[in-house]
Amino acid sequence: MHLDSKLPRVGTTIFTVMSRLAEQHRALNLGQGFPDFEPPPAFAEALQRHVRDGKNQYAPMAGVPRLRQQLAHKLSRDYGAPLDPESYITVTDGATEGLFDTITAVVRSGDEVIVFDPCYDSYEPAVLLQGGRVLHLPLNPEFGIDWQRLASALSPRTRLIILNFPHNPSGAVLSPEDLETLARIVRDTRAFLLSDEVYEHIVYDGREHQSLLRHPELRERSFVVGSFGKTYHATGWKVGWVVAPPQLTTELRKVHQFVTFSTSTAAQHAFADVLEQQPGLVHELPGFYQQRRDRFRQLLAGSHFRLLPVAGTYFQLADYSALSSEPDLEYTRRLVVEAGVATIPVSPFCETPPAQRLLRFCFAKSDSTLEHAAARLCELRPA
Repeated sequence: MHLDSKLPRVGTTIFTVMSRLAEQHRALNLGQGFPDFEPPPAFAEALQRHVRDGKNQYAPMAGVPRLRQQLAHKLSRDYGAPLDPESYITVTDGATEGLFDTITAVVRSGDEVIVFDPCYDSYEPAVLLQGGRVLHLPLNPEFGIDWQRLASALSPRTRLIILNFPHNPSGAVLSPEDLETLARIVRDTRAFLLSDEVYEHIVYDGREHQSLLRHPELRERSFVVGSFGKTYHATGWKVGWVVAPPQLTTELRKVHQFVTFSTSTAAQHAFADVLEQQPGLVHELPGFYQQRRDRFRQLLAGSHFRLLPVAGTYFQLADYSALSSEPDLEYTRRLVVEAGVATIPVSPFCETPPAQRLLRFCFAKSDSTLEHAAARLCELRPA
């Protein structure tokens, strides 16, 4: 029997492809965005304790109340956002579910959704499944938003604008002025905002993350998505959250209850413990990852890669033009086989391949992994 695909142009995500290739060739994996070190010991201890204490059945659909309360405290401290945890905060099976639930709740057949290239590859498939149309706007050469281009692209059909800052894959961040400009552009439109902020605490050089939650006007039309996994080195626990005004949260939860219903109970209690007992832990992240960023860039100083600036996230973009003229998909595959290092090409993040030849390295790795990978990359010579 034949089944017509609802996503005929979508294959296996590049992250799975490159991680599988890395495993096959026993390559050092600087591709998929997960740490190769463990979360703080307090997490495992808390998880084990809650499993032993019987937190093993369904959690409330919207999330464990204590966790949502702690999240409300955190977001108020960080962004000055007064949030009622009952009506604003929903816990999801990772940020990916939160993104999917939001898009499903908002987008209808014929609606337009604006994304900024390079963009994370889960956005467009979710829009297409709802019958929407994706409009790709390229970021400027510094990976900032071209605000005039956004304003010109808006139409009565624009239903949703998806932002992702700190930006994956470039690490670019927003400024307070950017929030004001965005508010002015969308003020008289019917467009909602979806802000993917999973790297909110990984920003460098004294910068502050400019969450849409900081801006009262933007907050009232926004779904803001976050991730405990990215923040606490526990991506496999798959616990995320979505903040939205009460009316939008109601619609989000209508979808969430039929996608996963609820998220791992013991894990939610463990994250609540850490938020309550160690609220300052997140503020150690910038220094923790900035040290890795700087070390990795230092290790690659003798290579033929041109390293782009990194203001946030744990990713480093590198231009490989001095090494090869191959398309990035071909070059990354060859790097795995010949150099034993897995990276992520940037073209799958874009509707139109970028003018630069760019690879994305993940430096959320141990010192040993970074040192061995950099040594291999520094040995590469122009073809």
